[in-house]
Amino acid sequence: MPLVAVNGAMCKCSFGLAPSSLVVPPVNCVYASNLPAANIMDCKPCFNIMPFGMCTSMANPTVAAATAAALGVLTPMPCVPVIAGTWTPMAPTAVVKSAPVLVQGAVCMCAYAGVINVTVPGQTAVST
Repeated sequence: MPLVAVNGAMCKCSFGLAPSSLVVPPVNCVYASNLPAANIMDCKPCFNIMPFGMCTSMANPTVAAATAAALGVLTPMPCVPVIAGTWTPMAPTAVVKSAPVLVQGAVCMCAYAGVINVTVPGQTAVST
């Protein structure tokens, strides 16, 4: 099974200029590597998924307006994620608080055409 995404997992958006960390409050009551584990429903913008620095997507109205004002020169603007749907894919056999667990490699979409993925899940593999 892939590693579980936990509080502090690193995420990246295809149109963001900086990585961000996933915030998973301890309400799920399931822990991996002593940190709260995430499920596919942990996708609320600016609560679970923090901004990715500056956005470069022309589908973002603020980027489009700033670029138009700069006579066509791409002008990044502050990122405010607008999440469309939940995280996919998931580990179908593992459940956290009645929803499939969020794992490394999972993706979700931003309404401004960005693909957000979990790059560093935060769970550490333990070998015996």
